[in-house]
Amino acid sequence: MAARAVGRAEGNDRAQAIALGETLLGTIWPVQILKVRVDTALGHRVAGLVLSGVKFHTSLDEAAFLAEVKSLITLSFARAPVEEVDLWVVVPLDAGQGAIVSGDLAQPTSRTVFTVTVRRAELTRLDAILHSDDVFWDARWRASLRPDHLR
Repeated sequence: MAARAVGRAEGNDRAQAIALGETLLGTIWPVQILKVRVDTALGHRVAGLVLSGVKFHTSLDEAAFLAEVKSLITLSFARAPVEEVDLWVVVPLDAGQGAIVSGDLAQPTSRTVFTVTVRRAELTRLDAILHSDDVFWDARWRASLRPDHLR
């Protein structure tokens, strides 16, 4: 587990990202955790969680997805001394054969389909936040979580 956490840790507070990653990666979540980052600036510490929006470990509908998001955010606050948790879900894009994927002329290789930001002081309102306009949803990806689209 430690090696997985090291490989997925990012940010300028890498030690805290690894520690948080070890906690989060101790569970096999339906949605794969791609990156755990912790950044510190001017005395503020923020965690960022990047999840995969494809190839879930189990079928998920919207309610189950939001329950997982809630669990990940709650656990992050419980285990890391952070003021904020930013969570986003990405899906891969096909940049095309021969496309430039790094440097100034890079083509995007992923698309964000869900984002939410929660400050520690807002944790008691997490359910309301997850069902508000403060969350970004890609409409097509959200529709893919509806039971009639699940396989």
